[in-house]
Amino acid sequence: MKPAMTWLGKTIEFELSGCKLPIQGEVIDVGEDIMVLYGNQRYIYVPLHHLQTMHFTRSEENTTSMDVPAPDPEMDHNNISYRKVLMNARGKFSEISIGRRKLHGYITSIMNDYFIFYSPLHQSVYVSIHHLKYIIPSPSNSRPFAMDHQHFPIQPSTISLSRTLDQQLQKMVGELVILNLDYKPEQTGLLKNVNDKLIEVIDAEGYTRFMHTSHVQTLHLP
Repeated sequence: MKPAMTWLGKTIEFELSGCKLPIQGEVIDVGEDIMVLYGNQRYIYVPLHHLQTMHFTRSEENTTSMDVPAPDPEMDHNNISYRKVLMNARGKFSEISIGRRKLHGYITSIMNDYFIFYSPLHQSVYVSIHHLKYIIPSPSNSRPFAMDHQHFPIQPSTISLSRTLDQQLQKMVGELVILNLDYKPEQTGLLKNVNDKLIEVIDAEGYTRFMHTSHVQTLHLP
């Protein structure tokens, strides 16, 4: 039995790489690369590779809950995996965390190592699969900011999609881009070049900045 399977039914608290606040909830499912928690009446899907530290809450250290919440009926939990969760969440209003920032909207497309997340505030955002900290799908009748559906039409990007995020970056050379949700403004500007996994960005003051593509968490156009 995998060690994580022994956590089923227990309330845990753990820290994720890049997240300021710990996450707490009851473990209701575990896959090869994903864990599902139930906390604050929400199902939280967490890729295991971001797990830094974990401990049982004091009341759960030596006991197991007898009343494990049922899995989300709108998500397929058979042979659950990270990619399968993304596929099941497509088209559902969701909250995602990239660590320091959260986005609310919809997954519209899933490629090899990134997906497109349509947000009413940021429009189409290209999100690295490797940098997603967690995803919380909402019930089908949920809408962002309680907006009526007719006031929130999903507008897919008109830019054709490449298989990988590196290839997508190549396609956007010459565009003004916002990297990592503008957490570091100096990483945002004119995408000048992408070569050997190094991207060259000209910031607003005309300075050249370089960044390795492995540190691109998100990308979107202004």
